[in-house]
Amino acid sequence: MANICVYCSSSSQINNGFTPVARTLGAGLAERNHTLVYGGGTSGLMGVVARTVRDRGSSVVGVIPEKLQSIEGVASDTADELIVTETMSERKRIMYLRADAFVVLPGGFGTLEEFLEVLTLRQLAYHERPVVIVNHNGFYDSLLGFFEELYAQHFARTPHDDLVFVADSSDAALSHLDVALQTPAPTPRE
Repeated sequence: MANICVYCSSSSQINNGFTPVARTLGAGLAERNHTLVYGGGTSGLMGVVARTVRDRGSSVVGVIPEKLQSIEGVASDTADELIVTETMSERKRIMYLRADAFVVLPGGFGTLEEFLEVLTLRQLAYHERPVVIVNHNGFYDSLLGFFEELYAQHFARTPHDDLVFVADSSDAALSHLDVALQTPAPTPRE
């Protein structure tokens, strides 16, 4: 049983082809009795993951800034625990500190920003917790190619595949977490 932080889209405008990826991840987290830690929203992939985890009997922790929480219908009504923060930075910090592992589903600028911070902290050895990208239908191929370019040009000192596991499906991500989480995660450094 672990706390899995999931970063993903909150947009309700995305292609429905991504919904099964979020649903499969949520079901797998619940099967393993993991707790979901996520951005606290009801829409998009965020809402799908949270509802699936909750409907399957596992716990959900939502972390949302009060600015977003004040918008009607945005904040989760399925979270067992909803933490309301003053800022986005505080939200990210709480999610980071509560997580034993991180999973990145398809998402936009916010998802990328959260993921890149966790990736950077891992590269700098602030944590050694698993980070997994679900690269459904090659969604992140361009980003991963850019990461390779950063390494080739010496802008990154570590290849991304030494820091992040790239899974082509939610099932592959869950299988990786099964192995990676068999040992206790180190306590995060502040």
